Amino acid sequence: MDYLNRIFLGDCEEILKGIPENSVDLIFTSPPYADQRKTTYGGIKPDDYVNWFMLKAAQFQRVLKPTGTFVLNIKERVVEGERHTYVIQLILKMREAGWLWTEEFIWHKKNSYPGKWPNRFRDNWERLIQFNKQKSFNMFQEAVMVPVGDWAKDRLASLSDTDKIRDESRVGSGFGKNISNWLGRDRVYPNNVIHMATECANKNHSAVFPVDLPLWFTKLFTQPGDVVLDPFIGSGTTAVAAAQLGRFYIGIDTSKKYVELSQKRLSDIQIRLPLVAEDNTPYEINNPSNPSSAREEK
Repeated sequence: MDYLNRIFLGDCEEILKGIPENSVDLIFTSPPYADQRKTTYGGIKPDDYVNWFMLKAAQFQRVLKPTGTFVLNIKERVVEGERHTYVIQLILKMREAGWLWTEEFIWHKKNSYPGKWPNRFRDNWERLIQFNKQKSFNMFQEAVMVPVGDWAKDRLASLSDTDKIRDESRVGSGFGKNISNWLGRDRVYPNNVIHMATECANKNHSAVFPVDLPLWFTKLFTQPGDVVLDPFIGSGTTAVAAAQLGRFYIGIDTSKKYVELSQKRLSDIQIRLPLVAEDNTPYEINNPSNPSSAREEK
């Protein structure tokens, strides 16, 4: 368990070879996008991106539990006036490698400011692509339920006969609904569009997503004591979310600056986490001062 609650300096493709197979419950990450972060990560060319990523994805597949989930935050880059297809190509390659493309979430950036381009509008959303190793995986939908909303006050006040049965769509789409299922409910399941502001505070990193984003997916796909991996940890946001929720974390980055930044953020939160030792007896570590959660610098 000496790899848990640690931030590693190095290439995740190599670091992950030292982590046991089927040991991670959730991989949540945002790798450097094609041709971006050149000063930090070298800037992978769009045409080379899929081959670069798939070597690392092989290790992700090895360490992820059969019941685990991989969520990839990524967006196509515009090249010579059109969207490059490397994300689409990557999805197809992942499927060829045995991954299931289970779902796709959209992160709507609520605080996106205006901009002007000659042939398109400002990006106001990013993809979060969900991959799994098998059809049956851990998902705790009740953990991310949302308030039912004002629509229910009037809509549920007077129900028709068709509202009390599964009313099939009139257009023959195969969809149907039973409105009466929501009577007396304060909370409902969310949809796959996530409305969150971008990270406004300066985290000394060129591409920081808000901590609420990994928090939401960590709640959805893990339980306390599970293991969350971010192989491109950056400023440590995924690890902070995992620690706040009582999960183990593993972070990896090729930048010494960002490894140190992640370590500082985790040190600053000063959270005590109830964990489980190898003999299944509960114990606590003072994250991150306990020797069992010491960070590694290479």
